[in-house]
Amino acid sequence: MELFDVYSLFDVVPVKASGCRIWDDKGSCYLDLYGGHAVISIGHSHPAYIEALTEQVNKIGFYSNSVVNPLQQELAGKLGDISGYGDYTLFLDNSGAESNENAVKLASFHTGKDRVIAFRKSFHGRTSGAVALTDNPAIVSPFNSHHKVSFCELGDLAAVEKELSGGDVAAVIIEGIQGCGGINIPSDGFLRALSDLCDRYSAVLILDEVQSGYGRTGKFFAHQWAGIRPGIITMGKGIANGFPCGGILISPEFKAVKGMLGTTFGGNYLAMAAALSVLDVISGENLLQNAREVGAHILDNIPADFRIKEVRGRGLMIGLEFNTEVASIRKSLLFDKHIFTGVAGKNMIRLLPPLCLSKEEADTFLNAFKEVLS
Repeated sequence: MELFDVYSLFDVVPVKASGCRIWDDKGSCYLDLYGGHAVISIGHSHPAYIEALTEQVNKIGFYSNSVVNPLQQELAGKLGDISGYGDYTLFLDNSGAESNENAVKLASFHTGKDRVIAFRKSFHGRTSGAVALTDNPAIVSPFNSHHKVSFCELGDLAAVEKELSGGDVAAVIIEGIQGCGGINIPSDGFLRALSDLCDRYSAVLILDEVQSGYGRTGKFFAHQWAGIRPGIITMGKGIANGFPCGGILISPEFKAVKGMLGTTFGGNYLAMAAALSVLDVISGENLLQNAREVGAHILDNIPADFRIKEVRGRGLMIGLEFNTEVASIRKSLLFDKHIFTGVAGKNMIRLLPPLCLSKEEADTFLNAFKEVLS
């Protein structure tokens, strides 16, 4: 049997990783500035992470959500404290896409409405509802295309209000920073006005923080730069440093009804052990502050080059937009300089390193990037 051939693969076989470094099967060492799509939050193979998973798997790895799992409540308490959302409730699932599915489902239950507003260049996942909310027709199958979704341009408040005025909108979903769409940052003013509009028209504001959350921008969630409190916040990627896990934070105004949401693997013992270790390391090692400082250092020191159209980002979520296609630059960084980076579209290099990236490691990238450009 062969694998279903849907991925374009680089000829690199990672076999070991630590911190922001990866080693391949030939013994070559790479600097990881992509974190496996922003998944590696506290660094590869962090000792606290390994210890937590090892200790837990030696006790119990899985049972269903039909029994009490104290680790779930422990995570809820710690997450509430570090995020500032202690009055919200937590539902645990397995991925960012599942989190977004649950968020729009819950918003529809709550409002009794069935339409959702999303934004151009958005990416919310590849499951049925999540991919319908994603502005990429190439990955939306005919089966996925029947959801009631209206797309607006990011920043266009008038268009959003026009859609809301119909009275049938359950939710507005927006990324704290658009990741796959090109590191597009909604202004703080736009987010505040969007929050006000949702209140006015009784729609739920959903903040997709799957990629931009968990300290990525230097605050726990990217929307906290705007000082707003959305109805639902979705999480995934960095929540458990590579162990499959996701979740949603839910405003106190929502009423839980037995059976309205459910999941087989969500909140399992191993995921909780991993997620708890992530919060402990983020707090204990001041990784939010590190993300702010090292991210600012990178943004301040990107070399000037006529091919670079714009540099934008917050914390360690950075996009380098070029006037030309970047495939050859990314390839040179990987194979000549041994540095993993990502892309968004054909014209952007995307940086999503572990939050423990040091200034020295950032300088390694900056010097290599300068050499590749020259």
